[in-house]
Formats: sequence, C-alpha cells, structure tokens
Amino acid sequence: MDAFVTRKKRKLSPETSATAQEDSTDVKLAILSSLHPGIDQEMLLDVMLAHDGNVEATSQALKAPDVPRKSGTGVAMPAQSSLRTFAISSGACGSSTPSKRVKLLSRKGTTLHLYDPVDISEHTPCTIIHNFLPADEANSLLQELLEESKSFEKITFKLFDNVVSSPHTSGFYVSTYKELQEQKHEYVYNGSRMTDVRTLTPQLERVKARVQEAVNKEIQARIRTHHGGKKLRYQSPAPWTPNAAFVNCYNGPQESVGWHSDQLTYLGPRPVIGSLSLGVTREFRVRRIIPQDGDSTTTTTTSNSNSNSNSNSNSNSNSNSNSNSNSNSNSNSNSNSNSNSNSNSNSNNQDLAGQIAIHLPHNSLLVMHADMQEEWKHSVSPTQAIDPHPVAGNRRINITYRHYRQGFHPRNTPRCPCGVPAVLRVVTKKRENWGRYFWMCYTGNVAGKEGCDFFRWAEFDDDGNTVGGE
Repeated sequence: MDAFVTRKKRKLSPETSATAQEDSTDVKLAILSSLHPGIDQEMLLDVMLAHDGNVEATSQALKAPDVPRKSGTGVAMPAQSSLRTFAISSGACGSSTPSKRVKLLSRKGTTLHLYDPVDISEHTPCTIIHNFLPADEANSLLQELLEESKSFEKITFKLFDNVVSSPHTSGFYVSTYKELQEQKHEYVYNGSRMTDVRTLTPQLERVKARVQEAVNKEIQARIRTHHGGKKLRYQSPAPWTPNAAFVNCYNGPQESVGWHSDQLTYLGPRPVIGSLSLGVTREFRVRRIIPQDGDSTTTTTTSNSNSNSNSNSNSNSNSNSNSNSNSNSNSNSNSNSNSNSNSNSNSNNQDLAGQIAIHLPHNSLLVMHADMQEEWKHSVSPTQAIDPHPVAGNRRINITYRHYRQGFHPRNTPRCPCGVPAVLRVVTKKRENWGRYFWMCYTGNVAGKEGCDFFRWAEFDDDGNTVGGE
C-alpha cells in the first residue's frame, strides 16, 4: 500500500501539524476514514490516487454530493461512476475556479478500477460502449452461443516443456467456407493446424456489421482525440473489416485467461480488435508494458523479445487472438493465446505500472485500439464470486471480432526451416530495439516437437505492409 506514497519520509519537527504527518498510506487512509466513514477503503484509495496522496485535496473531493458511499449510509452505489467527480483544483481546496483535469495513472502494485467510458478511454488503450445491441438481439446472440459453447473444447498447448490446458473453452469462426478450408489447411498456430473451425452463426454474422460500423467510428475518434489526427505508424489506414471471430466461454468465476498480448502473425502490426461481452460481468485488466535496461535481473512482465525465443509460449492452437503470457508461469490462466511467456517468474516486476480493471457487463463492446497489443497486456482474472445472469447463469461469452489482413496470409509470411510459417512478434522486454518487429520459429511450443533458431527482423511501411526483411 505504500506504493501510494509520493515522497520519501522526512523527520518532523515538534511544530509540524498533524495534517503534515501523512507520509504513510495507512495513516492517510485512517485520517480519511475518520473524516468520511461512509466511503469504503477502495474508493478512498482511488480518490487519493487521483490527488497524488494529498489528504486535504482528497477530503475536499469526497465531499461532493454524488460520491458513492457504503450501503446503508444514504447512497448505495457499487463503485464510482466517474473519476472526473474527483478532478478538482490543485490550488486552495475551497476554490471554485475550474481547473485542469487531474491526470490519473495506475501505480506500481495497485489496481485502479474504472467504470465510466470517458475514464476508460482516457487512461487505457480501449473504449467501451455499454448496451451496445438492442436487448432482444443481445439475448438472442447469447442464447445461440451458449448452445454453441456446449461443443467448445479446452485448448492444450506446451508451456515450459509441460503440456497444459486452457482454463476456459473456446471456438473459432470465419466468414466463408473458403476461409474455413484455408484455416484448416494453410494457417498454422503454434506449429499446428486447426481442426475445429466453424463458419459464423446467423447471429454472429448479423452482429458483425454492427460491430464493424462501431469499431470504425471509434478508430477515427481515437485518432482525432489521442493521436493529433494522425494514425499510429504501422496502423492500417484501410477500414477495419472483421472476417473472423474467436468466441470464449468462461463457465464460473474461476475460469480465466492470464496476462497476454494477442498474436500479430495474421493480424499484422497495430491491429484493432472488437470484443463483445455477453452474460455475467467479469473484470478485464490491462497493464502497460514497461521495457527495462540491462539484463534479465529486472525483467518486465512482457516477453515479446528476440532474446527469449525458447520460452515464448504461443498457447492457442486454435486462434491468433487471446494470447498466453503469464509471467508467473501459471499455465492454468494462460490460454487461447499466441503471446510470449516470460521465463522469469519474478512477480515483483509484474506491476511496474500498476493495473487498471475495466468491468465488462452484459452487452458491452470493448474496442482494443492500435496501441494495445504492442504496448499493453490484458487478462481476465479469476474471482471468488459472480452475480448470475438471468439467461447465462454463471457463464460469460466473449466474442472477439478481428480482421485477418490478406498481406499476412500464410502464403505471404516467412517460413522457418521447420517448414511452418513463422510467428510475428515485437520487442518489448528491453529498451534496445524496443518496438521493433521480428519473425521467429514457434514449432517448439508444440508438444513433441522441437523448434529451430530461425530469426529475421520484420520491416513494414508506415501503413503496416511488409516491405522485406534482413
């Protein structure tokens, strides 16, 4: 909890006032709890984080009439509706002068919970649309996929020389029969070909057009509001046209997926993904990748590095989407993925930038923007309990619509000496060559197979099209 302390401890003179003796987070929380007994500890931490540990400023913000309080204290809300509630002037606490919004950042070892779409857009590489579909359409899609999920399977994959199973079930869908045949006979995941590929169900096909329209609108809004009107380098300027969907079923509070970045191999650099959640609400966590200088003694939680090819576990043999890269080597929370696992199990380095939790209720569309996969990791954490959904019970269905780019079809990507298409990764572990893409072998992530040392830098033009390699 001392991660919230923003300055070092100092000796205090006898004349120092009680309000200045607040170097300990515990002391700060105790003061705030006594001043605001109706507000829970998690809320106090969130608001104190927003005000850089300043107790006086935090207390002033907590006096706002719409601050959520504990049940039975007059206002019953599960969490803050928006962190903007607490953005006050950095000057006198009683000042009514409008001020520059406080910039919020998660801190090492902490989790910042966000609910408001504006907060989520401001502090993560995502945007969220609540109540995305008409209620009857969302329920029809949910019922259709609950039936489909009865035949979903857990994926088995190789992680650190062990064969493990994913902690939830999944299915992979493409738009046409031609694409289905290509996926079975040309595309390769973790050195293997897929056997269970399906065409989009009627509801998945119908909803795809709505998702495509919404995602393209959000992409353009993101470019205007976050990138000065210019797309990111390597981001495709073409409209986002989803032609595949990966569907996960999380049955109960313990089914999850560990920290990962989605595989780039067939999506290309700077991909955008539209993720639709149905059924029970689950917590989607993101954290920024922090590259490190020097050797592995201070490794970060990310692992897409050319120096760690033998421990890069591309766990999803069914999809290039939800990747597996739990740096604690927890195979039970890594599934449906193709991301690099970090062999260093030093969990102290996981939260260098802290975590941000986004709560995904039924019928919410989360857009993971072009700065997500290369610069952040995400997960769905197990939980102790969930509130049942009237249709889904304890199950959550998650649909990730994605655009497989023709330029990254297996016929257009390098092959390693093992004879399979190479996997596309990006350097994120070290500052040296940080953000540079490369192709490498990943056959060694399949049980019973050994990979090779194939490696080649990947070169793209500004629009993310392959222009050759070294």
